[in-house]
Amino acid sequence: MIINHPRLGPRDSAEFVYKGDAGLIERPFGTDTSIEQMHDYAYLRDNTAGAHRELWYHEQGDRSWLIVTRDTVTHEILDVALARPPADKATS
Repeated sequence: MIINHPRLGPRDSAEFVYKGDAGLIERPFGTDTSIEQMHDYAYLRDNTAGAHRELWYHEQGDRSWLIVTRDTVTHEILDVALARPPADKATS
């Protein structure tokens, strides 16, 4: 499977590590977080058939985090974006 990295172009998926549902970026941590919210965050996942947003880490490359939207039925990659803006592009 080829992942079209937004900054580096097409790369073999062997350079990346799959890290799970992209919804994991939004953590429910805070002083008002309940045990139920933490349980749901840690253990409950949707088993989506079709388009699914996933986190991928470019371990054998520039070590960037990507959000890959992939069809879980056909494995077709629909979109690839950086999970966060690069440090050199971030605004203060």
